Amino acid sequence: MTAPAGKADGPHPTFESSAMTLPATPDAAVCIGRFQPFHNGHLALLRHALSLAPRCIVVLGSAQQARTPRNPFTWRERAEMIGLALPPKERERLRFVPVRDHYELSRWSRAVRHGVAACLADEGLAPEATRVLVGRPEDEGWNELRRAAGWSGCAVEQVPGADGTRLRDVLFQGAADIDAVLAALVDQVPASTRGFLRAWAALPFHAELVQEWRMLKRYREEWAAAPYPPVFVTVDTVLRCADHVLLVKRGRAPGKGLLALPGGFIEQRETAWQSALRELREETQLVLPDEVLQQALRRAQVFDHPDRSQRGRTITHAHYLDLGDRPLPEVQGGDDAAAALWVPLQELAALEDRFLDDHFHVLDHFLGLIEPDTEAARG
Repeated sequence: MTAPAGKADGPHPTFESSAMTLPATPDAAVCIGRFQPFHNGHLALLRHALSLAPRCIVVLGSAQQARTPRNPFTWRERAEMIGLALPPKERERLRFVPVRDHYELSRWSRAVRHGVAACLADEGLAPEATRVLVGRPEDEGWNELRRAAGWSGCAVEQVPGADGTRLRDVLFQGAADIDAVLAALVDQVPASTRGFLRAWAALPFHAELVQEWRMLKRYREEWAAAPYPPVFVTVDTVLRCADHVLLVKRGRAPGKGLLALPGGFIEQRETAWQSALRELREETQLVLPDEVLQQALRRAQVFDHPDRSQRGRTITHAHYLDLGDRPLPEVQGGDDAAAALWVPLQELAALEDRFLDDHFHVLDHFLGLIEPDTEAARG
């Protein structure tokens, strides 16, 4: 099971009898995870779930995130990996529910419950159909779902073994010799996953992900000698004008080519507001007086989820500005932004999987882009 916003992958589970009371025959077992990639621990988890109920609903987390070294596979690719690992009769009993990351536990829980309920309705089951949640009770998402939904739980214990983070490191570090990589994974992932990875590694974006993985590895190594794990402080700006929002296209890793909010690191002798204005101008070449931007400021919010950035613990101060219905100011990319562009608000939702880190969620916080009845990711 995975917590909201993609909790770190853990070792694969083993199974023991749970003290929790289960329905005699639940209508559905629910498994939640990121499956990046699908490994033998996941396979054992699903087979255990299939032993409990006639159908297993697999909730795929991080469903609308852009491809990154942490989320290299789309939710459809992960669904394919899972299906390939099971024989046809078991595969037919699986149902997949993609759910986007949320950085608020209760909202993530609502998204999961909504997606599972919609899936059961598609199966012709009534709202009171029984579910059993299969996973690890130490995950905060597990307890929130059982509390909010009233689902039964089947606890599993974890043992040392393959985990997603280490498998991805092996995959990217050994990218030059895919045969050696697959040989190293022979005891940790199903044969079907190895076949999938062989074909996937030949796709064009694989090389870009390898380069980004190497950049992030160097970045973390540079801070490894610090006496304490570093906490980075950044700023971002949501600038609205005439029902458009100002975005940049990243010119370098991490997130090269992805959409992002104008922003960057706070300077030593600047306030958060001063840094926000400086970064806004550096990355977009926006020419507006400080007084105009100050009058446009509507709100500021701190975004501090521990997993919001690939670079490590990064806390950002986001500022929301609204310039009203004036003509769109001229902009162009500068500094580490390859381009700056005004994007119509109605187009943002369709671009969700092209944003850096949690920047789409920052936009959603201020602009309300995700309707309550579409909390689960688009299928």
